[in-house]
Amino acid sequence: MTRRSLLHMLALGTGVAIARPARADRIRILPEVRAGEAPSGGGPVGSDLRRFLEGVRVGEHCTHGGLTVFWLHGPGGAAPFTIRTLDEARARRELQVTERDQATVSALVVENRGSVHVLLLAGEILQGGKQNRIVLEDVLVPPRSGPLTLPVYCVEQGRWVGDGKAFAPREILAAPQLRAKMLERSEQQEVWAEVDRYAKRAAAPSATGSYVAIHDKAEVQAHQKDVEAAIGGKIVPGAQGAAVFVADRFVGIDLYQDGSLFAREWPKLLRAGTIERYGRKVDDKIDERGLRAHVEELLKSSAGADGTVRRGVGVGWLVEFRLSRSRGLALVAESQVVHAAIL
Repeated sequence: MTRRSLLHMLALGTGVAIARPARADRIRILPEVRAGEAPSGGGPVGSDLRRFLEGVRVGEHCTHGGLTVFWLHGPGGAAPFTIRTLDEARARRELQVTERDQATVSALVVENRGSVHVLLLAGEILQGGKQNRIVLEDVLVPPRSGPLTLPVYCVEQGRWVGDGKAFAPREILAAPQLRAKMLERSEQQEVWAEVDRYAKRAAAPSATGSYVAIHDKAEVQAHQKDVEAAIGGKIVPGAQGAAVFVADRFVGIDLYQDGSLFAREWPKLLRAGTIERYGRKVDDKIDERGLRAHVEELLKSSAGADGTVRRGVGVGWLVEFRLSRSRGLALVAESQVVHAAIL
């Protein structure tokens, strides 16, 4: 099936306008406010994020095969309530993700039937349904949530079939530059183009243009295992996040106020970073001082950046901000930074 015919089918057959799926079917969104101001019914969300970022320091680093990780430390604190990752909740059969009754490209249904909160990260891959999807933004699903609309993008452009409504996570987080496209609220076609770019560099073609095919390639899995063996188990005590580089190119930052939550998400974050490294010719020679200074400047700029605050789909507030060459998204709940990403 060609891209044109698929677009035509989706537009006519399902009645969905897919030009901007990021804005389709969004629910419970309050008027935007400036970062640092107190949203109605909430705390000073932007100020909570700013204080957290101002307290983050760059710690030790490790390098392997051209991939460099700097461990980040910040104002600590346990999460305001127990939080399970998407994979942990699915393993307990507490979280269900399905197609809507009237299936659409840009939205799924998520329901937490468990007794604790569940965190879905922007970039989590969901496999199944009529086509594979990717979670658009961080979502903290409350206990016994009932059905909630989950905003997504498509990462399998050549398929819109299948009788099964259910989705299963693959413990895969999208590569950072694909996540960055989502933060930009890109057109669906741009997301597909980014998937194509990664697939070509990894030499991992798919009959349906599926991003998952990259992670299914044996050579990619071997590369990921090599990096995980060298870096994956070396989280320094007290680390709450990491900044990742491929050679001298910045890949991304992920931060959590709860260090234990970071440790549980780290394997998936690291595997995502390896996709940026795969297929590139780089060496381990780095300018450690220069890279460290780059991270410090990014954190400083992020703490002082203007942004907007809005309600998340589930619990908490989303803070979005733009830097000169990067974008940031943070989920804040009960005055704690559940997760912040700079890509």
